[in-house]
Amino acid sequence: MSDIKLPRRLDLSVQYACNRDGVPSRVEFRRWLRAAEPGAARITVRIVDEDEGRELNRDYRGKDYATNVLTFGYGEGEDMPLPEGLPLMGDLVLCRQVVEREAVEQGKPLDAHYAHLSVHGMLHLQGFDHLEDTEAEDMEARERQILAALGYADPYAGER
Repeated sequence: MSDIKLPRRLDLSVQYACNRDGVPSRVEFRRWLRAAEPGAARITVRIVDEDEGRELNRDYRGKDYATNVLTFGYGEGEDMPLPEGLPLMGDLVLCRQVVEREAVEQGKPLDAHYAHLSVHGMLHLQGFDHLEDTEAEDMEARERQILAALGYADPYAGER
């Protein structure tokens, strides 16, 4: 790891590729991502419809359905990694219809679910994962801590 200390700056682009009704503003995404991001970052958040969400999930993960959030880290999985010292860079893709449906099914406020998924995606960009039980416990604990600091309830409370 590089000893270079980057300034705490978040370059954020938000793309609305679908109907914006009920979708959080750039200001809200900035607040959520900043809470989960420890240093400098260049992030694009793209809000998509189910067709685009399904296409991306199928093409990049081999799963033929739209999912709530997809995370694409720049340089991730490439033969030539990005040079050291660059800010965290990546894309978060949120599927509006899936997020809305899950919020209703889980009895959560829509903004709280968007906040959770934004934090979740940002943690993935930082290398957190949930494939193994211990990884999932660590990631979920971090999500709970960040969301509590933002004033949101435990997103996993109903699952225990």
